[in-house]
Amino acid sequence: MFNKNLPRSCRYCIFGKDSLISDEVLCIKRGVTAAGDYCRHYKYDPLRRVPIRAKIADNYKPEDFSL
Repeated sequence: MFNKNLPRSCRYCIFGKDSLISDEVLCIKRGVTAAGDYCRHYKYDPLRRVPIRAKIADNYKPEDFSL
């Protein structure tokens, strides 16, 4: 969540808001921008990042759940 190697993107900036119409970001500082862009005002907001969900395996056997 607080990965320093995360690439900068308006998608994760505190000044950006997601557009309901397209995959663009509405920025307070620069206006409408592409999601992959960023500017000098970029500040990371960890609450805007949605982590990738882990895949759950479906090949469990009843022995896996017995003691």
